[in-house]
Amino acid sequence: MQLSYFSTLASLLGAAGLGLALATAGASAQTATGEPEFSPAAIKADVTFLADDLLEGRQPGTRGYDLAALYVTAKFTELGLTPAGEHGGWLQTVRLLEHRIDPAHSTVTLSGAQRADTWQHATHVVITANPLATQKVIEAPVVFAGFGIDAPQRGFNDYRGLDVRGKIVAVLIGTPKGTPSEMGAHLNANKAAMAQRHGAIGMIMLDTREMRALYPLKSRLENDTQPRTTWLDRNGRPVIAAPDIQATAALDETAANALFADAPRSLDSVLDQADRPNGRPKGFALPTRARIAWQSSTRTYDSANVLGLLPGTDPTLKQQTVMMMAHLDHVGRRSPKNGDDIVNGALDNAAGVAIMLDVARAMASSPAKPRRSILFLANTAEEPGLLGTYYFAAAPTVPLDGIVGVLNLDVPLVTYEFSDVIGFGADHSTLGANLTRVAGATGVTVTPDPAPAQGLFTRSDHYAMVQKGIPALFLIPGYASGGQQAWQTYLRQHYHQPSDDLSQPLNWQAAARFARINWLLLRDVANDAERPRWYRGSYFGETFAPDAAKAIKR
Repeated sequence: MQLSYFSTLASLLGAAGLGLALATAGASAQTATGEPEFSPAAIKADVTFLADDLLEGRQPGTRGYDLAALYVTAKFTELGLTPAGEHGGWLQTVRLLEHRIDPAHSTVTLSGAQRADTWQHATHVVITANPLATQKVIEAPVVFAGFGIDAPQRGFNDYRGLDVRGKIVAVLIGTPKGTPSEMGAHLNANKAAMAQRHGAIGMIMLDTREMRALYPLKSRLENDTQPRTTWLDRNGRPVIAAPDIQATAALDETAANALFADAPRSLDSVLDQADRPNGRPKGFALPTRARIAWQSSTRTYDSANVLGLLPGTDPTLKQQTVMMMAHLDHVGRRSPKNGDDIVNGALDNAAGVAIMLDVARAMASSPAKPRRSILFLANTAEEPGLLGTYYFAAAPTVPLDGIVGVLNLDVPLVTYEFSDVIGFGADHSTLGANLTRVAGATGVTVTPDPAPAQGLFTRSDHYAMVQKGIPALFLIPGYASGGQQAWQTYLRQHYHQPSDDLSQPLNWQAAARFARINWLLLRDVANDAERPRWYRGSYFGETFAPDAAKAIKR
């Protein structure tokens, strides 16, 4: 039954103490120059509520997430925004399908002429299966296909000369060294669809040596064995990128060596070649059959995007919309650490939502309203795969062709006095020029992506909109002034851990500075005479908006 959020508003508000949290409502203060003031106290108050244990990690489909959605709804109402969800309300309901593998009845078997090895799910192998089948077995010969990339127009043709129809294809995770990182991240994310085009029925994923060193399967087990989730379209059908790929199995070193037993080329030699710059191991048939068997359970549930609109003032430009988003969900509960199993998500992404709310307050309270309309989106289900935003992109509540640019807030690391910012996507569109103007006015510098191999531009919510051809920018505090150490500490010790809570050294003044930068950036884009455009030659612009007018990068 679809959840009625407002029917339980009174009881939820009482349970959460929201009356006190919202009692701070009031007009925004102004500086002597007429610029809105950005409130460290207001951001702290929002993060304090959203990251409280009461919300139990804000996992979609839980009461804790619904409380968070109600909180943001109340804030949008307080600010005088216009409801921009479904049916004239604030919410857009997203139906989700969760698929959980049963480890006791799910196995991978690799067999050769005189050998057979079997492992249970979540030991040396991790199975990801098609949610349309809750009990199934696939068995077929295995063909190794290098990195498994089929993009001849980009110089990749790993399936050339290989027959994988009706077979299971084994591929290396990632892309050849030297591949432009953001293009590589997109290609890596679409390998299942590429295998499907060539007729494969299943996939086996193999770690490169770099992957083994950085993220060995053993360390990924807790995250990789979580239930997988997808979204349902308006007809109730699961949206699956490659529905003909029945199952995928990730192998650790032990299982990978068994896969290559008696092969014409050893796994070590393949990994040696993949370690070299632009190393591209060629594919070949393996003398191994793979059997992937699984049992699983599914459940469907609802969660909501929260949307508020600030209408523009220009008679023509108000038909265009600039979108600012921050995901409201987090991962809920995980294995206890020091007796604590609630993953509060203070920085990921309560802080992002709180900063977006402060930006919305500044925009709504300023006497000079923006020329373009602004859509604020607190979206659900980012953590299981950007699902809330993919749903919005497929069923937009405002005209999709009117959305001209997207600004995203995700894990704004406000634990130090930052002096630079990193704009993922700044090299791909004129949003980078907007950022340069704003940075110059605020005294911060814009630094390049310090970890291009991670492909971060493709790993947060704005990417669902990029795939609709819309320029986007993802801004975070940078690596200067102690930022690199702060990021390393957060990612190693707190990311997706119960310790991502208010016990961290959160710097609320830095949060307010970051809010101001985002406000200036949003205002600049909303008032710019020219709509954002992809740069000529941008991989994303050429791929997703090939017919759109392009700008020349200066």
